[in-house]
Amino acid sequence: MTLPLVAFLFALVALVYSSVGFGGGSTYSALLALSGVDYRIVPVISLLSNIIVVTGGCIRFWRAGLINWRAILPLLVVSAPLAFLGGMVALKESTFFLVLGGGLLLSALALFLPAARLPRKNLPLSAMLALSAAVGLLAGLSGIGGGIFMAPMLHLARWADARRIAAFSSVYILVNSVAGVAGQISKSHSASMVEVASSYWPLLLAVFVGGQIGSYLGLRLFSPVYLRWLTAILVAYVAVRLLAKALWPN
Repeated sequence: MTLPLVAFLFALVALVYSSVGFGGGSTYSALLALSGVDYRIVPVISLLSNIIVVTGGCIRFWRAGLINWRAILPLLVVSAPLAFLGGMVALKESTFFLVLGGGLLLSALALFLPAARLPRKNLPLSAMLALSAAVGLLAGLSGIGGGIFMAPMLHLARWADARRIAAFSSVYILVNSVAGVAGQISKSHSASMVEVASSYWPLLLAVFVGGQIGSYLGLRLFSPVYLRWLTAILVAYVAVRLLAKALWPN
């Protein structure tokens, strides 16, 4: 895919995801993997895109008084350090594709699970913290912010209403993405990696525009169910391709 086409798709993804409090990192990574971008900079571009998209959402949710810092902080305290450590890990190409493919597959499954249909259970705080820690590590390794995993679990645990969970997802993705990028640029030869990633600035501009539009429109013009399913199919397809490439490189 050409850079203008990828930029258009990034803008569309940002528009859709920002309307429900997500950043779109899983789909950005999928698109970059399909485009043949150097695997070492995929997490950097995806995480930076996440930051740009969810920052506007965080401001919007904060002004609306929907961010419960007391409830959010414990989950951030365990996820952010692991997102940073995950970003510092230098992976081989096959290992990266295995991690990213697995993360995308889980992301697709999460998209196929509408929160309203999840069985309601009271999950203990220890389980939530363990899940948050694992998601933070995955965020740093692969460029997936993690909100798409945490949101269904929060619905499952009756943690809050849908709007407050969307607000949580925005903050969670923002903090994990910042920590993950910090870990990525802390690697050796980080200067060259950042320089290469900066050449993809049209993608960052695209997600800014798409994210701003999505923040104001919400999903009024689209069917959220169909969009979730289409996104899940795309992400699952790429996940299978990446896992096959990691397991059978030839």
